[in-house]
Amino acid sequence: MTLREALLRAVRRLETAGIEGAAGDARALLAGAVGIARDRLTLHLGDEVEPGAEARFEAMIARRMAREPVAKILGRRVFWGREFEVTADVLDPRPETECLISEALAGPKPLTLLDLGTGSGILAVTLLAEWPGVRGVALDLSAEALDVAARNAVRHGVRDRLSLCHSDWFAQITGAFDLIVSNPPYIGRDEMVGLMPEVRDHDPRMALTDEGDGLTAYRVIAGGAGAHLNPGGRLMVEIGWTQGVAVADLLRAAGFEAVAVLPDLEGRDRVVCGDWPGTSRRNEP
Repeated sequence: MTLREALLRAVRRLETAGIEGAAGDARALLAGAVGIARDRLTLHLGDEVEPGAEARFEAMIARRMAREPVAKILGRRVFWGREFEVTADVLDPRPETECLISEALAGPKPLTLLDLGTGSGILAVTLLAEWPGVRGVALDLSAEALDVAARNAVRHGVRDRLSLCHSDWFAQITGAFDLIVSNPPYIGRDEMVGLMPEVRDHDPRMALTDEGDGLTAYRVIAGGAGAHLNPGGRLMVEIGWTQGVAVADLLRAAGFEAVAVLPDLEGRDRVVCGDWPGTSRRNEP
């Protein structure tokens, strides 16, 4: 069997299973199974599939038909142009989270940053990679997630500038920072049933929902961030698209200034940010 034949058969199986984007998923999985870069797969479609690669591909397609995300099957996800390890212990990074990165990089360069609920480390690692010399702390309640974040920090050359902390939000954090970022669990308990199975069944539940109204984490973050921000420091959080007004109100009530709700590329509310009162000591970009 050639790679082309294996690919066409896999696409038909995924389509029959109701998988959207079946062709793209099949190509990504085939490239991973045979160890070829996805953008070079077309050059090899006439090659014969080796038995070992065929077995790996069949297993991957079966997992995708069971609605496991491609990133979790391959164990990696590209985010902001870098490849990150992802496992069952961390949230599969979403493209819309890049909006927070874009907004952070558009502002003043901090000297220090804190990432609350780091998961795979995409926020802290990406920002440190983009900002040489900046130091950061990333925390998570999951020790397994911190292990993934550590490996991603090593992969992208920022491990010596990133401290990892096992903490329930601010509980184990001391000191103040110039920037705090977070993509906390913001899905309400009642919304979980409506999620796509790729998310509901394959991302850690604690990274998705607060088992309440979806705003619990923002109440904690807004209430505690001021004690851990330098004067003029900035707080930036990702939100669910219906939460902009509620989260902005929480920041204002906590004393933040210049609070803004920013859209993603589809025009939906996605990031809320605010400045802590005082004169900043951050660097200009």
